[in-house]
Amino acid sequence: MLERMVDAQMRNINLRYVKETYDEKGLLKDFKIECPDNFNFGYDIVDDIAINDPDRRALVWQHEDGREKVLTFADMKRMSDKTCNYFSSLGIKKGDFVLLVLKHCYQFWYISVALHKMGAIPVPATYMLKPHDIEYRIKAAGIKAAVVTRETDVSDSFDAVKDAPTLEHKFIVGGQKEGWRDFDTEVETFSEEWTRVETKKDDRFLMYFTSGTSGNPKMAVHDYSYPLGHILLAKHWHQIDPEGLHWSVCETGWAKNAWGKIYGQWIMEGAVFVYEFAKFEPSHVLDMIEKHKIT
Repeated sequence: MLERMVDAQMRNINLRYVKETYDEKGLLKDFKIECPDNFNFGYDIVDDIAINDPDRRALVWQHEDGREKVLTFADMKRMSDKTCNYFSSLGIKKGDFVLLVLKHCYQFWYISVALHKMGAIPVPATYMLKPHDIEYRIKAAGIKAAVVTRETDVSDSFDAVKDAPTLEHKFIVGGQKEGWRDFDTEVETFSEEWTRVETKKDDRFLMYFTSGTSGNPKMAVHDYSYPLGHILLAKHWHQIDPEGLHWSVCETGWAKNAWGKIYGQWIMEGAVFVYEFAKFEPSHVLDMIEKHKIT
């Protein structure tokens, strides 16, 4: 039996959006999500924590080459607002689909938050996509922009696409490449001030393509209420510790990333760990758990 206690170290933001009761043994009895009509994860969770608890860790990132980075919720707000201004200056707006192929790049988190704030729709995808996979997704969803990692050769696959009628912008993170916008350099030139864009809970929030095991991949779209569904997962299954560090090993292109590396964990005010690697090595997982005290 695990009894749910109110933690003095956290503000219990999750309780704004759920009604839950427990029996005399402390076991969950009833659970109901209540989503405000204008709920927006970017403003109502990330920015709320950034304003009221700015130094709280949001993300701890380590590259296999030894580089490390810690981002607080204040950092997430600052960088997502810069990204909003950067993208909007190029005509990316509410309702546009943006393909994200970022593997384990920490930029994925504040880029996603920015798109949520803008009302644009992130479309996470795996770095293993080939040119025909990319072309299909661009045409099927009307992808307006793509943001990809320099860590892999996925940008070469994009460059090999012959027909991408809606794709207007290509951004690369973690490096530079001819024909691509240098996201990391250009975003820093933009303002940290951003005015809230109104969104509704039934607006499009996030989209994945299914695996396509029996035909072409299908588009699966979630609305703005989606993050709140992960409270049940993060609170009552993952048992997120607001002072701990949660790690889901998957890359950002898979839906597991949404389940285990951003929405529920941040609503529970916990930090996530990200390890950027080229090839999975089981021993490195144990090393990271020991070094970073993964809870």
